[in-house]
Amino acid sequence: MALKAVHVSDVPHIDQVPDNVLLAICPNRVSKGVELGGNAFRASKFLVIGHRGNGMNTLQSSDRRMRAIKENSILSFNAASKFPIDFVEFDVQVTKDNCPVIFHDDFILSINNGTVFEKRITELSLSEFLYYGPQNDSQEGNCLLRKTHDGKIVNWNVETDDKLCTLEEAFQKVESSLGFNIELKFDDHIVYDHSYLTGVLQAILQVVFENAKERPIIFSTFLPDAALLVRKLQATYPVFFLTNGGSELYHDVRRNSLEEALKLCLEGGLQGIVSEVRGIFRNPGTVKKIRESELSLLTYGKLNNVAEAVYMQHLMGIEGVIVDLVQEMTESLADLITPTKAIGTGEEGKEEEGSEGNEGKVKVEGDIKPQFSERELSFLLKLIPELIEL
Repeated sequence: MALKAVHVSDVPHIDQVPDNVLLAICPNRVSKGVELGGNAFRASKFLVIGHRGNGMNTLQSSDRRMRAIKENSILSFNAASKFPIDFVEFDVQVTKDNCPVIFHDDFILSINNGTVFEKRITELSLSEFLYYGPQNDSQEGNCLLRKTHDGKIVNWNVETDDKLCTLEEAFQKVESSLGFNIELKFDDHIVYDHSYLTGVLQAILQVVFENAKERPIIFSTFLPDAALLVRKLQATYPVFFLTNGGSELYHDVRRNSLEEALKLCLEGGLQGIVSEVRGIFRNPGTVKKIRESELSLLTYGKLNNVAEAVYMQHLMGIEGVIVDLVQEMTESLADLITPTKAIGTGEEGKEEEGSEGNEGKVKVEGDIKPQFSERELSFLLKLIPELIEL
């Protein structure tokens, strides 16, 4: 296996309900591709999840791939579905007239007569929200802008644009075999009361249960109270807690470490954790604790666009990664990760003649993984600390 040198600057940055009211109307359905037993969630394979579809938009990036297709759009989800991924991750918020829509940022920006207008997604009606960006007819919608991390306001220009969409549209128009990792999106700077959270989550769950059918679903959220509440409201789909893994600090201590995330999941009956990958590499011993607690562990972050860093996670027992460069990462991982195969059989799955002790049975060897040479492993151990800037 040949390793490719990666410079840090070339790696795209990832940004990052009354109790039981819905249980009576929610069928007991289990997503394909996962195993559920009690409170446990287990993927049957190493999961690759497309971030906001085919990848997030970084509008100031010199990498064209980060500006190729509008993120969190039907077009982006279906583009990702053409590659061997398992889920697409996207952000869901609820408009003031109670419609779940797909959009990452807390605020939406546009310009009129030289003046920039900023409005919170949750304060817009559905019709107001959908009027931003491209429209279905020749009518021109509100120009869509975006505020960058450094506070600059730029035009949201991508090579292939698409209109904004609702959660219901995603269920109706996206390849049905593709799983949805639905991030329940809330503003980090707002303290939400129980009744508001309940209403928002009920609106989202209603759309999910009316439209999901056999589609695999995972819920995730950075808001601890929302994670606990959506777990109480339904027992059909797994709920994961999102955490920065200690790379950022918040007033709510439950968000400040992998240890606190583990504690929250165990106390609230959640099925797993989605951690910023740097938190994992800085605290690898936590992976064993999480796995021993029968919780699943996924990661997100810019390192998940580096195949060697992802493969290291596979070896550590992490169950899946959220990536931006969907095509490149699926191609790279296909070379790095060898699928489970049968042993003691011929090409057609029949027992090989002279195979002693098989007695007509096909043995399956699980977790067959290619091994790094000592030289390659040494290189990786030096590469990863540099990438995460320890």
